[in-house]
Amino acid sequence: MSKVYIMEHPLIKHKIGIIRRKETGSKDFRALIGEIAMLECYEATRDLKLTDVEIETPICKTTVQELSGKKLAVVPILRAGLGMVDGMLAMIPAAKVGHIGLYRDPETLKPVEYYCKLPADCEERDVFVVDPMLATGGSSATAIDMLKARGVKNIRFMCIIAAPEGIKYMQEQHPDVDLYIGAVDDHLNDHCYIVPGLGDAGDRIFGTK
Repeated sequence: MSKVYIMEHPLIKHKIGIIRRKETGSKDFRALIGEIAMLECYEATRDLKLTDVEIETPICKTTVQELSGKKLAVVPILRAGLGMVDGMLAMIPAAKVGHIGLYRDPETLKPVEYYCKLPADCEERDVFVVDPMLATGGSSATAIDMLKARGVKNIRFMCIIAAPEGIKYMQEQHPDVDLYIGAVDDHLNDHCYIVPGLGDAGDRIFGTK
């Protein structure tokens, strides 16, 4: 069963409290989404492997530790996931970025792929799938299906707010994918919006309705 990491850092909790406010405008909302993603990335990369490297400081030679060459990728689910990319890249600037586009069929309510562009060597990378909201889990699980179909084996999922229903679905569909979550909310309403949530993350990031 996949592990679920709920962020307990005070700065993450504080910033999530601000983005929940309906009066928070797009400019501040967008900046805070990036900051939260950066803080979550710090927590989600704690187990990256290090290797010893000999360098020369202005004083003498010494041995330091650097990441052991493991390649990383960030794959946002369009469009709201784009809001988390800059924060992730601030922490891991060498990561490549892919994009997955999904929309929900109005009749079946199932996610439908409309775009997928990944780094050429994505199957060799540790991939972070990012989306601010984990509601039903349908889109996130489908995005991970798409990555696995393309040979990606090492996947982590990161979101800012999740519903219990989405967590359960993701664990059922992808028990090998660990989840990194800023906050777990109460439930989904009849329209599959997270309660209390923060509304539509994409609309709030990009100022659309």
